[in-house]
Amino acid sequence: QVQLVESGGGSVQAGGSLRLSCAASRYTASNNCMAWFRQAPGKEREGVAAIYTGGGSPASADSVKGRFTISQDNAKNTVSLHMNSLKPEDTAMYYCAAAIGQGCSFAWSLAKRYNYWGQGTQVTVSS
Repeated sequence: QVQLVESGGGSVQAGGSLRLSCAASRYTASNNCMAWFRQAPGKEREGVAAIYTGGGSPASADSVKGRFTISQDNAKNTVSLHMNSLKPEDTAMYYCAAAIGQGCSFAWSLAKRYNYWGQGTQVTVSS
């Protein structure tokens, strides 16, 4: 079992920044795809960004490119999402997800690939 705990959500004005963190209790495989998803009320869960713990370039959704950056600290089993230039449309519940023993690949944004999820952390951006 892998437990994921998110932190760092909150309320911010448009143009502001937030940093989300996801701490994994452990990695049961050496290489995993770690991702951030978000879900706004009445909308489907959307992949935001993903990173492969084995290295390589991270992936991100077009809607956040140039504004959000995903990073990892493998020594601490932690993945972070640095969010800059936030917009009201970024308001959502943000979830950390882990696909243990899998690469990210082109299908990184498919929620069904991930077998572990955090409880979510709310991000609210006001105009």
